[in-house]
Amino acid sequence: MSILKDKNILLGITAGIAAYKSANLVRLFIKAGANVKVVMTPASKDFITPLTLSTLSKNPVFSSFTEEEDDSQVWNNHVDLGLWADLFIIAPATANTMAKMANGVCDNILLATYLSAKCPVYFAPAMDLDMYKHQSTKASFEKLKAFGNKMVPAGTGELASGLVGEGRMAEPEDIVEFIEKDILNQLPLNGKKVLITAGPTYEAIDPVRFIGNHSSGKMGFEIAKAASKLGAEVILVSGPTHQTLSNSLVSIQSVVSAEEMYTEVHKHFKSMDIAILSAAVADYRPKNVASQKIKKKTSTFTIELEKTKDILKSLGDIKTHQFLVGFALETNNEIEHAKGKLKSKNLDLIVLNSLRDKGAGFGVSTNKVTFITSANKVIENDLKSKAEVADDLMKLILTQSNA
Repeated sequence: MSILKDKNILLGITAGIAAYKSANLVRLFIKAGANVKVVMTPASKDFITPLTLSTLSKNPVFSSFTEEEDDSQVWNNHVDLGLWADLFIIAPATANTMAKMANGVCDNILLATYLSAKCPVYFAPAMDLDMYKHQSTKASFEKLKAFGNKMVPAGTGELASGLVGEGRMAEPEDIVEFIEKDILNQLPLNGKKVLITAGPTYEAIDPVRFIGNHSSGKMGFEIAKAASKLGAEVILVSGPTHQTLSNSLVSIQSVVSAEEMYTEVHKHFKSMDIAILSAAVADYRPKNVASQKIKKKTSTFTIELEKTKDILKSLGDIKTHQFLVGFALETNNEIEHAKGKLKSKNLDLIVLNSLRDKGAGFGVSTNKVTFITSANKVIENDLKSKAEVADDLMKLILTQSNA
């Protein structure tokens, strides 16, 4: 999953031969999971058709203030377009359009939208070598960057004139990579490593039976998504679950038993900045595991259990710089028991779940939690989606930790 997933991207296209590359740029944004709309200068339609771009973006393309073929002359609202966008990318950006942007000229819908946009603006210059080197063009670059716009560096290569040199628009893949890196560099957890555990553990009785619980792993997976949205590199150690996640910033390590989770967590913990243990780890496991399937012979059957290793406490005992977060699922004296775990396991924050709250706990998409900090501050939350709980948790960690 790209950092661009679910972003509203407005692509501006101007009248340069490099406009033919814009079709692939739209395709790459869509592949990254973004929502894409296209705004064009009227002259750019000589280089690429709106039909191509609307087909790829699955949205109408805007090239004038009114629909020319519509007798009712419905106004295309450039202000709404500017406010809709999370990112505005102008590619190709010609010398003509950049000069107008730099000086507040507003004679087409693309320029009007640019002046209305409240989001970050990226521009990818595309022109011939002599135009690129001209002082007026360099002045446009500097002025636009001074306004806070981000310039995607042009490449060097064969140009439309036959000259070879600087001015070639960056390739679509390079534009996407530039934007992704720029966004990541601004995120609060960029460069930080986060360890998360999720799901249940299964403790074997014999080759076909196990002791487990009803945890779906959804809470842990949502926390991993929330951490990655803030730029963190995430190690997600997950017990058996049907949850899936495809994200370049998240590495999923699958385990089955509590012992396997203990080993995997300790393998990564020293290099982590934050650790969030949301997995529902079994407290006990069968002392002896049968090598063959146990046959049904008697009306009763006894299994001797032994304690599993306390993963959370083991991390609390060795933590140095890490911000350590635990989860507590309680059914009575919830706050008191959670505060006890917070202290005994040397945690920085604990997330309390109560099975008595309707809509919370295992197997549902919502959760109702209470955060308790190391200073014993109790923060109660309403019932929310697990995605919202994950976002709330990460925001609180940012305020409580040195991340």
